[in-house]
Amino acid sequence: MTNQIKIAVVGVGRWGVHLLRNFLENPQVAVAAVVDPNSERLATVQRQYFFSKTTEKSILLTTEWQKIKQITDLDAVVIATPASTHYSLITDALDWGYHVLAEKPLTLNLKECHELCQLAQKRQRQLMVDHTYLFHPAVERGQVVVQEGELGDLRYGYACRTHLGPVRQDVDALWDLAIHDIAIFNTWLGQQPVSVQASGRVWLQEKVGKLGEPEVGRSITPSPHLPISPSGLADLVWVTLTYPNGFQAYIHLCWLNPDKQRRLVVVGSRGSLIFDEMSAASPLTLLHGELEMQANNFIPVNQSQQVLQIEKNEPLKRVCDRFVHCIHNNTPCMVSSGWIGTQLVNILAALTESLNQNGKLVVLSTNQY
Repeated sequence: MTNQIKIAVVGVGRWGVHLLRNFLENPQVAVAAVVDPNSERLATVQRQYFFSKTTEKSILLTTEWQKIKQITDLDAVVIATPASTHYSLITDALDWGYHVLAEKPLTLNLKECHELCQLAQKRQRQLMVDHTYLFHPAVERGQVVVQEGELGDLRYGYACRTHLGPVRQDVDALWDLAIHDIAIFNTWLGQQPVSVQASGRVWLQEKVGKLGEPEVGRSITPSPHLPISPSGLADLVWVTLTYPNGFQAYIHLCWLNPDKQRRLVVVGSRGSLIFDEMSAASPLTLLHGELEMQANNFIPVNQSQQVLQIEKNEPLKRVCDRFVHCIHNNTPCMVSSGWIGTQLVNILAALTESLNQNGKLVVLSTNQY
């Protein structure tokens, strides 16, 4: 196909391989390079996608990031590496003239996020963040339900994201898991939180104590450059988000819980909307019901359940398709631009501040992005 976009995929770990698969299947894309510092991963990718001798010559497989500059007319870079590496890689890519799709979060530092967004504007390149849930058909349908007022007056929301692993060693459960649910609440409400609170517990990876050893698990040395609590990497985090209209959302996050849940609910005066990712048959359900005063008692009335039909489409494929569209038109992604990624990092940074101060209420900056 002519006019294909040339893309390099950087990082083919647990998530990067899915990005690679989608771009290999996209007829508008030519994957020109796969970069990973782990040569064994490159070998696995080579076997998995049956790269022929001809393909090997047309696709650069390398452990060295700088080598992508050798590729003629490379258009874009897809970065699926640890978040601590994002700033330097994205800076290089934008300076070299490439559009960038980065795995979430954009970076672990708010100032760095601002700098990257400004650099993308200066270079007239598109910077997009892979907030996959914002492209989920159930989330898109849920946004319509909430914003059309089907739930009545919005009262509160809650979410639960738990599983037994994977346990990260660079960020805590807050930075690893919360961004998904925060992004969904923001999208459904059409608002950003004005204040946040967070509290948590550390069991597996405590900071190095006075005697040099933690009480349990693995010891870590907190870095001033990473959002790590002085007590270590929190395995359990409870989050409260407060929005301008008084709506509050409560989020339970844990990677040390065998009860796997991926559930988010918004409750209103006339019903609740439930997004349950673990329910493949009915991920989005609208429960109608309210209370009516009858003879000095509150009686449930108008109760019904409606399973909402949603489009069958892989969210990550939609992310990749949107990135290609943004490159073709050189226009920002209104759903998941670098600036939207920056908003979410701002919220996570405020939650980290609260977590480090035993749940202190933190008021968010009113800066516009």
